[in-house]
Amino acid sequence: MIQTESTPNPNSLKFLSEKIISAIGTEEFQKDKSKNLSNVFIKELLEFKGVELVLLSKNFLSVKKTEDVTWNELKPMVISHLNHYFENNSEPILKESKKTELKQTDDDTVKKIIDVLDTKIRPAVARDGGDIKFKSFVNGVVKVELQGSCSGCPSSLMTLKQGVQNLLKHYVKEVNSVEAV
Repeated sequence: MIQTESTPNPNSLKFLSEKIISAIGTEEFQKDKSKNLSNVFIKELLEFKGVELVLLSKNFLSVKKTEDVTWNELKPMVISHLNHYFENNSEPILKESKKTELKQTDDDTVKKIIDVLDTKIRPAVARDGGDIKFKSFVNGVVKVELQGSCSGCPSSLMTLKQGVQNLLKHYVKEVNSVEAV
């Protein structure tokens, strides 16, 4: 059974499943980059009118829509698409690992930043249907990518500055600021 939860972003909705949606962690897919996708489920979902972004995580997926379509139109289509997939498949939607993984680092500061992101920040961001990915750390500045519901959310800048930046500065003294890429 699929349940939905609203997110702080009014154009994003979280669809929860008791089945595993992604066995490889959180991945984001955008409509404008969907041409070369091989995953049929994701490709079809991105072809729905009004869907601009899909984020898949272990037990949920988030859909970000455009302004010209309502959730009353889109929500039943997404639920039906998910139910149809799980009626015909026992495997997760995402089961293969991407080839471009973040390189292992020997930098202790970067390890601390990633640890704080993974243990303290990602779970909170996931509750809102999003994800946060570490991109770089240079001269005291942490660059992250906000995904899913967080991408383009009206409150994402506040989340980034008051939440993420404050936590990282508290736990990792070398951090001066956090920016989105």
